Amino acid sequence: MKKPKAVLTIFVFILLTQSTSMILAQTIIVFHTTAGDFKIKLYEETIHHKENILKLVQQGYYNDILFHRVIKNFMIQTGDPNSRDARPGQTLGDGGPGYTIPADLFPQFYHKKGAVAAARLGDQYNPEKQSSGSQFYIVQGQTFSSSQLDAMVSAGKHIPFTEDQKNVYTTIGGTPHLDNNYTVFGEVIEGIEVIDKIASVITDERNRPISDIRIINAYLLQ
Repeated sequence: MKKPKAVLTIFVFILLTQSTSMILAQTIIVFHTTAGDFKIKLYEETIHHKENILKLVQQGYYNDILFHRVIKNFMIQTGDPNSRDARPGQTLGDGGPGYTIPADLFPQFYHKKGAVAAARLGDQYNPEKQSSGSQFYIVQGQTFSSSQLDAMVSAGKHIPFTEDQKNVYTTIGGTPHLDNNYTVFGEVIEGIEVIDKIASVITDERNRPISDIRIINAYLLQ
């Protein structure tokens, strides 16, 4: 009669071990900023973007860089190395490491609130939708009604939304008009209130915060 109990114990141990392995397998980056800390989980499927940002983080590339473009109810953007020593009022947004990244577009990764996506040049200059080598944005977004989402589909501005997408965009929010056009390669898993805080600051006519918000450092969570 003791055998089933032993088998159950082993089964539970295996489940716990597998669960722990899955958590440890996640690739998480911590961003320590002057506005607070947040963590992002990188998607394994978007391999080009995952490998690139890991390389840059390990090089210290994002240390001391500004959030140079902030639009409330839309997104916050960073990754321009020229912002590191930028003068007050200086125009930013053109800097990078000198290369682009092939698009990693997956329909299951969309622009919900907290999504992390790569910036890029517009389609007229970049028909292949290649991503900036270092600049990325984090979605704050806003909520949409079901009728608004349906209207986007009817107007040909979005492919039909899945039920999951509809639920997220009508409750949590996001920026659905960017779906399938920009590579979403991760999401904020902790510190979304920091994203809201940054998105709410006062900005100039170029959407640069009046008071600099800086990434102090970024590192891989071990």
